[in-house]
Amino acid sequence: MPLTLLGRTGGLLLWLSTAPVLAQVLPARFEADRVYLQASDGLGQELRLYTDTGGGLFIKQAAVERLKLISEPLADPLALREVGDRARTTRLPTFALAAFIPPPLADGGRMMVLPAELAGRQLPGTSDDDGMLGQAWFDGRIWTWDYPGQVFRLELPGWKPTAEARRLPLGFKTDAQGQRQAAFPRMQVGIAGKTYSLLLDTGAMTVLNPSALIALGEDGPAERATSMIADSVFRAWRKAHPEWRVIEDAQAGMGSAMIEVPEVIIAGYKVGPVWFTHREDRNFHDFMSSFMDARVDGALGGNAFRHFVMTVDYPGAAAYFRCANCKRAPPVTP
Repeated sequence: MPLTLLGRTGGLLLWLSTAPVLAQVLPARFEADRVYLQASDGLGQELRLYTDTGGGLFIKQAAVERLKLISEPLADPLALREVGDRARTTRLPTFALAAFIPPPLADGGRMMVLPAELAGRQLPGTSDDDGMLGQAWFDGRIWTWDYPGQVFRLELPGWKPTAEARRLPLGFKTDAQGQRQAAFPRMQVGIAGKTYSLLLDTGAMTVLNPSALIALGEDGPAERATSMIADSVFRAWRKAHPEWRVIEDAQAGMGSAMIEVPEVIIAGYKVGPVWFTHREDRNFHDFMSSFMDARVDGALGGNAFRHFVMTVDYPGAAAYFRCANCKRAPPVTP
């Protein structure tokens, strides 16, 4: 089997197979419909990264120090505006590459270092990871989330969808020359006879209050995948469908309510119920939409995707869905 030397760590040589393969299975853990990648050098050094198609790309400062990673100053004005002259970048450690966690394609594989004080602003319950692999990491590649099988794959060149897969076009923000400016995918779904544009957001998550867990009446963990919806749509749903369940003060730390949508149509499949967590209009209509090709009303997360084998083809601007147990519906049209 052809091998390439990746490097040396702890006195051990690390090799990567270069034999041709059709896909690479990543070292993923599916936790409450969210996906983490985990790597270890076998000598006590570990790295745990959260994957999030709607998120940023960074390694936390604490992990950089713990793993003794080399970091370099960054002269990017946008980054400097956020973290000042302390802005730095680093790369994934060699043992993570050996575990088949690929580096981002852009910027020479470099990632931002997130200062400790900014890491502390994250949602409660997310402190056990060492960083995030977000939209810039996914861009330029083809990825498959097999939620029922709990397998996450990087598809290699030559990948083709299976005959039964249903294609859903994705929108990405581009400039006047057609060059992609961001890799946040916009998808369209059907809910109660209407079409909504949402961020395809595999990392959308919430941490539920104990009272919300009691109201749900099920045994899942407090920290879990969710979907999100802007306030104006939330209120419209509540008015038009008073029978849809609403749990007030559902999210710990923020007090956000959530609403249960009985059925969502994705690529011609009916799935549900799906809980959507309330967000202010500005979160999506202003902030998130500024990075996308059109306005979005919210985000669709793992609590909806959990039914699917989902492949997102970033170069081809399309997602493909397979579901063995879903009901069929007419495809959603704008």
